[in-house]
This record gives sequence, structure tokens and C-alpha cells, in this order.
Amino acid sequence: MRIDFLSALDELERERGIQKNVLLDALKQALIAAYKKNYHTAQNVTVHIDEKTGDIRVLSQKTVVEEVGDPRLEVNLERARGINPRLGVGDILEEEVTPKDFGRVAAQTAKQVVTQRLREAERGLIYETYVDREAELVSGLISRIDGRNAYVELSRTEGILPLTEIVPGEVLTPGMRIKAIITRVEKGTKGPQIILSRTDPGFLRRLFEREVPEIYDGTVEIKAIAREAGDRSKVAVYARDPNVDPVGACVGPKGARVQAIVQELGGEKIDIVRWSKDPESFVASALQPAKVLRVEVFDEEKATRVIVPDHQLSLAIGKKGQNARLAAKLTGWKIDIKNESHVSGSEGRAYATHKTMSSAPETVEQETVESEEDATMMFDHEPSPVPEVTSAVPALDETAGKTRP
Repeated sequence: MRIDFLSALDELERERGIQKNVLLDALKQALIAAYKKNYHTAQNVTVHIDEKTGDIRVLSQKTVVEEVGDPRLEVNLERARGINPRLGVGDILEEEVTPKDFGRVAAQTAKQVVTQRLREAERGLIYETYVDREAELVSGLISRIDGRNAYVELSRTEGILPLTEIVPGEVLTPGMRIKAIITRVEKGTKGPQIILSRTDPGFLRRLFEREVPEIYDGTVEIKAIAREAGDRSKVAVYARDPNVDPVGACVGPKGARVQAIVQELGGEKIDIVRWSKDPESFVASALQPAKVLRVEVFDEEKATRVIVPDHQLSLAIGKKGQNARLAAKLTGWKIDIKNESHVSGSEGRAYATHKTMSSAPETVEQETVESEEDATMMFDHEPSPVPEVTSAVPALDETAGKTRP
């Protein structure tokens, strides 16, 4: 080994952050294995590398004994003292056994070790780069697609987008640019695996953060998201500044902001509702676009009973129960929906004269349920977890549907 090789190790330490002593230790172990393999020996050996000259020496190690049992591993006391008078029984005698052509083996081994360590260092660097980027929006080109995953070219690595994590109905093709959120980063045998998703509620959050400046700067906050990817989502927003309309900020001029998100999501409907700490108001808003007459709250059960006009029952429940189901997920409250005619006697008259509570839009796209045999439906869902994010970057993405300020 030449001195210029040691200089190269110094350079690798500076540029790649791989410590020189780590490389040398790995090289020594590899040289020991190469020596035993190439020279068919089972004796104990160690390798010494002179860090000034680059010279390599292979030293055999034998235990000093009174009577030799295995000459490959032991040496008698008399012979050992002939080499080093200070040795005694149980000591280790080292003798140089470096083969004449060992330089060729050493060079080949050194190349393999350095290449492997560089690859490991690169993988470690990629892992460290992405492990703290979970819940972050990324963009890349699809490089290939197999039966289960699409592979997305990211900076210095490749992201894995499971086909179960794409928006239903999407058609992906190689070379297509796509946005997704990083859901997790794992260490794999072939390097770090960056797992992506387009169905995660956090993906919708990130799209709003990139499209709505008020969310990016913290003026408007997304409090909760309930999503059925590819079909419909509900987003609850809140403005810290009372002079800011959070729903209007998210919808944008002529609906431009939300429509950009709708397009990215291939037509997914998005309902943007005003968040409130008052469960009555929040549940009523969450059931948009339906009008709500009254909301009764049962705190101990974390349940609500919602009364709606007869003609609004289908709209409140939604197609296959979707509107009420998403409202329950968004608010975290059980929702029991009843139409006005099911409230009998004086209770019915009280409901009928109660002031209508509604923050629904003036015009909405009507949705119907497949069956209205029963006028009462109970929806019980925990809110979908939405990753907390410390920073946001505005994104181009889309979601289709009727959104009402």
C-alpha cells in the first residue's frame, strides 16, 4: 500500500465524513480474512499498517507453551525465548509472515473495503437526510412501476409509493411528476426506504399549506381533517386573527386556491368548515352542506343529537352515510341524526320554532343516500389523525367538490 492511499483516506474523511481509523480497522479485518482465504491457513494472525509509510505487515500470533499440541497456534518456550527472551508460558509470540505477493491481495481488498464503506456511508447520509422529513411534501418523477409499488425519483434516492396509497382512480405512468407525503423512513438491507402516500390526511394538509399563504404563515390553522381519499374530505379551519375569514382564505378568490388542490387530487370534493370549540356549532358546521335546526350535546357520552328539516335528511346523511361519517371523524363526536317529523309532541314544536343553525353554502350539490328507510342514523368515529407540522411549503394540488365559505 502506498502513502497516496493513506492520503486518499484523509480526503474521504474530510469530504464524506468517514473516519480514517474506522476505514483502517475495517481494512485490517478484511486483510486478515483475505490472508486466511488466499493462503489456506487457520493460524491466528494480525495485520499492522504503518500510517506513515503505508507498509503492511502480516504477523502470526502463537501462544507460548511447554509442549506444543497444535503448531499452527502454539510455540514451545525454548523457541519463543530464542526470539524474545522475555517471553514466558502463556504469552503471545508474534512473527512476520507477510507473503511476497501480498501487495496485490491487499490492494484488491482495500478497494472492496473502501467501496463498501462509501456505500454504507452514503446510505447512512440519505437516512439521516430523510428521517427528520416525515410528514413533509415531496415531488419527483416516477421511474418505474411494478405490481405493488411506484418508485419516485427523489434527491439522491428513490421513494416508494405503494399503489394502495394513491388516490383511487389515478393512473400513474413512468416519467410522470407526482407529489406525495413522506409517511415513514425505514432502514432496509439495501439502504433506507422512503415510504410515500397520497391518501394520508397529512397530504391534504400539506397541499393547503402550500396553496394558502395564511396557513403557511400561521394566521389560519387547520384544526382537523377527515378524508376518504379520491371521494370527499372535510377540513376544519380556524383563524387566530378575528378579522380573517379562515374559510374564505382557504377557498381563495373565485375558489382558485381550493380548486388547485382539487385538481391535484383528481376531483376529490372538499368541504371547508369553520372550527369552533363549541361542539354544537362545530357539529352543525361539520354537517355542511346540510342545514341544521338544533344540536343537543351529551358530554358524558361525547355524543350529539342533530335535528334537521325533513328535506335535508338525505343531504345531512350523505351518499352511503358519507357526509355524517366524515363529520363524526372531523369533530370526534358521535352524531345521531333525526329529521324534524320524528320529533313528536311539544318537543317537535320546540324544534320547529328553534332558530335555524346553519353555516352551509347557499347552493350545494345535492347528495342522496341509497336508503332512507330509517330517519335516524348514529355515526361514531374518532377523528382521523393529522400529523402536526412545524413548517409548511405551499404546494400545487387539487381536490374537487363543492366548498362553501
